[in-house]
Amino acid sequence: MPLAMLRRIATSLAAMLVCLAVASNPSQAQTSAPSTTQSEKAALDRVLTQMDSAAATFRSLEADFVWDQVNVMFNDTDTQKGKLYVRHESSETLMAADISLPISKYLLYSGGKVQIYEPKIDQVTIYKPGKDRGDIEGYLLLGFGSRGHDLPKAYDVHYQGTEKVAGIEVTRLELIPKSDKARNLFPRILLWVDPERGISIQQQLFQNGGDYRLAKYSDIQLNHKLADDRFKLKTGGKTKVVAPQG
Repeated sequence: MPLAMLRRIATSLAAMLVCLAVASNPSQAQTSAPSTTQSEKAALDRVLTQMDSAAATFRSLEADFVWDQVNVMFNDTDTQKGKLYVRHESSETLMAADISLPISKYLLYSGGKVQIYEPKIDQVTIYKPGKDRGDIEGYLLLGFGSRGHDLPKAYDVHYQGTEKVAGIEVTRLELIPKSDKARNLFPRILLWVDPERGISIQQQLFQNGGDYRLAKYSDIQLNHKLADDRFKLKTGGKTKVVAPQG
């Protein structure tokens, strides 16, 4: 399975990835000028430091989500709703998405692989990122327990001010990937970070051509115990397992 497909699957699990506002006009999805004023630089450093502090104590997250995949050319939106679970362990980070609408589906990232269980056809599809595992985890953790000051290593990070999202005063950050490979997949990413908790409550990942994925998270619960079965697929003895190659 090509890396591009794996990353699209990975963004479905997070947030990371996880995507919001200006792509209704493809020309708006261009790189904006970086912040230059001292006050903007200071504000950016504050929010990155807040994310650093949150990452130091991050253990788990549970949240409701709404994911919109928007096709700009056809003015079409595919919406999925469900619950997201994230748990950080000493050796790895586990992520799961229990999708309830429009059809039941369970996505799991564990042991360095992505698994998708579709109860309707009783099938599990397994994708193994292999040497690109680090890239996949980077997208999965984007805004969920990742250190703020790690972002400038992979992105040009621009401070875009504050606004209210779902009644919460948040900071908007624009991320422009530094590597050509990452930029070819997502040339622009927006994060809306809740400074009080140091996590992203909304994410927008733009694709070339203007299409984008918008993720909104609500009823967020941090650092409470998550049952082990949240990170297990509820399959049966007759469940078909497939592992696409290539």
